[in-house]
Amino acid sequence: MTPIPNSQFPIPNSQSENPNITWAVTFVNELARAGLTAVCIAPGSRSTPLTLAFDAHPDIKVYLHLDERSAAFFALGLALETDEPVALVCTSGTATANFYPAVIEAHMSQVPLLVLSTDRPPELRHSGANQTIDQVKMFGNHVLWAVDMDVPTAEATELALRNVKTTAVRAYATANGLRKGPVQVNFPFRKPLEPGGEQLSVNSYQLAVEAQTVMERGEVMPSSRQMSQLVEVVRQYERGLIVCGPRCPGGDFPVAVARLARACGY
Repeated sequence: MTPIPNSQFPIPNSQSENPNITWAVTFVNELARAGLTAVCIAPGSRSTPLTLAFDAHPDIKVYLHLDERSAAFFALGLALETDEPVALVCTSGTATANFYPAVIEAHMSQVPLLVLSTDRPPELRHSGANQTIDQVKMFGNHVLWAVDMDVPTAEATELALRNVKTTAVRAYATANGLRKGPVQVNFPFRKPLEPGGEQLSVNSYQLAVEAQTVMERGEVMPSSRQMSQLVEVVRQYERGLIVCGPRCPGGDFPVAVARLARACGY
């Protein structure tokens, strides 16, 4: 599929035959606008709406995995390599629990992950339904933010879809903030999970002209006072050792460290 600008990616209108598809495509479209370029999917029945939405988007690369644990660690490595959020999608039940080890790693290492779990609707929870566990905030304090979405409805109002977009942007911004890490968005989907009479493609929906939210990320810089204190400390010693931690950002970082060493006379 030939890539097209995110602003031209179609979103379904509120009359789409399947509200799950409407919400999923709206959410995925807004993630792409925020900057998401990759998703790792461990396919399953309940995650069908999100899987189809990601597959239809021309600007997001899809990685398919049979095993949820492998998918999660692949996403973790991809996010480490790119220093940008990577999305994770799976079906309901124990599938989501298999993400847990990678989520903990992402939290402790400050790696941006978007865990998009799919779930049974509220009426099937706590009822012994197949592949149904308590997924709401299941990762505890190992995520920066967790939210349980509303169940998609056929009468999707403009306000409801705006909330879907806002949630997508907030999830991306939180994962990619000053302190990066994983977030969880839990999607309860009712059947049917597949599209109705419509075909999910770039020509099936109305065009989205404007993004819901424009997101900018600032840089963290030391203050003048902090810089003066550092200079005073450095000047006290003729020889020193500069220690750099893991995941130092930017390809020009080694050059900057070398310049600092020369300037300090180390």
